[in-house]
Amino acid sequence: MDTAPALRLVETDLFERQVRLRLPFRFGAATLREARQAFVRVRIEDASGRSAIGMAAELMVPKWFDKSPDLSNHDNDDQLRRALGLAADALTSAGSGSAFRLHASVEAAHHARAAAQGLNGLIASFGLALLDRAILDGLCRLHGVTVTKAVQTNLAGIDLSTTPDLDGFDLPAFLQTLKPARSIAARHTVGLVDAITASEIALADRLNDGLPESLEESIDTYGHRHFKIKVSGDIDADLDRLHRIAALLDARVADYALTLDGNEQFASADAVEGLLARISEEPRLNRFASAILFIEQPIARAHAFERPVTSLGRFKPIEIDESDADIEAFATARRLGYTGISSKSCKGFYRSLLNRARMAKWHVEDGHAYFMSAEDLTTQGGLGVQQDLALAALIGMHHVERNGHHYVDGMAGAPSSEQAGFIQAHADLYSSVDGRARLKIENGQIAIGSVIDAVGLGSSAVPDWNAMETMPAGRTEWHSKISRSI
Repeated sequence: MDTAPALRLVETDLFERQVRLRLPFRFGAATLREARQAFVRVRIEDASGRSAIGMAAELMVPKWFDKSPDLSNHDNDDQLRRALGLAADALTSAGSGSAFRLHASVEAAHHARAAAQGLNGLIASFGLALLDRAILDGLCRLHGVTVTKAVQTNLAGIDLSTTPDLDGFDLPAFLQTLKPARSIAARHTVGLVDAITASEIALADRLNDGLPESLEESIDTYGHRHFKIKVSGDIDADLDRLHRIAALLDARVADYALTLDGNEQFASADAVEGLLARISEEPRLNRFASAILFIEQPIARAHAFERPVTSLGRFKPIEIDESDADIEAFATARRLGYTGISSKSCKGFYRSLLNRARMAKWHVEDGHAYFMSAEDLTTQGGLGVQQDLALAALIGMHHVERNGHHYVDGMAGAPSSEQAGFIQAHADLYSSVDGRARLKIENGQIAIGSVIDAVGLGSSAVPDWNAMETMPAGRTEWHSKISRSI
């Protein structure tokens, strides 16, 4: 599309919903048992006065965006609420422009305003990402197209104004090549306190809710062949646990692939090398080691960009996740020897697309491969998981980390009528168990045809807005001492 339609953000409503986990999810130093899910509803209007509703959803995961121990989970929620409020204010005040022009015109100022209030880049990104997605969803609905069609024709008017390092790259031609598959493999998360085998769970501790409670049972139930394994930074403890996981995978899965996620638990590249060296030296981990695709964000974000990590790349490719705080992060990481970056809806739809374009350009320039991976934020069934799946498929991912369906029973917190609507509209994606919409994974694959075919950004069903709480306003100021990222 030569000229993307101009529009303006007319109204924004913010809601949230409590989500309780069926199993504790330990990542890094945090253990998640419950969280709030944010919902955004906007109304956009084009130059002719036509309007449409757009929507987005994302879990507000405590201790991921800001890991300061001085902050409570409620504090973390309040930070994200504030970021949403700032983003809504900025985009409403941006006037008229293409969907991407609205984003690009406020991105730098939004991050600066958030930083001035003690909110880090990931938190700022969360706010803008949800508003951007809701606006894009509304744009697609206004024109009656899928998000795939919108991206391929550049309905949003995406350009290189926020990524001058892509100067000379033919972005419109690149966007036309993006063709999502209609299924994607689920990469199963193995949290730090997850049971490996069924025998580890005492009968008295059994949930007996019809869902798998151990890695062994997840393999049997879903047929997983892709796995994401959390490591803690305690090398001896990690090795003991990896031995037990490897023994199970070697015995139960004919052909598997895996990733390791450090969740910032290593202070330096030397510490990471220590773990990888021990893995490579252990005969019992030979098959396991050969199956490792990459290592995700092992070094704490405060130190991740202090020096090159080229030596780590000799073991396995290394990517950033929590260090991806703004649109410049991947370019910075590239200079230091990182070759990969995660895609997460909570960091930005446009950011993922532009980073995917960088991959293509840099591969030609440098003569070696760069990569992206699709990672999860305990993305919840319904609107949130569908928008994330649409993005992962659009940028060509063959597998995506999925853990929301494991740690939460279906669309927990949503009324039965809402769940029924999503089951009916997306029968390939969900199964119905006692009225609960549960993500359907068969032979390790998720069928996403209904997500790809949906008019809008991934969903033909609508949440029940009346069954949510109106989001309270976030605190205006955050002292930099307690909101620092560690």
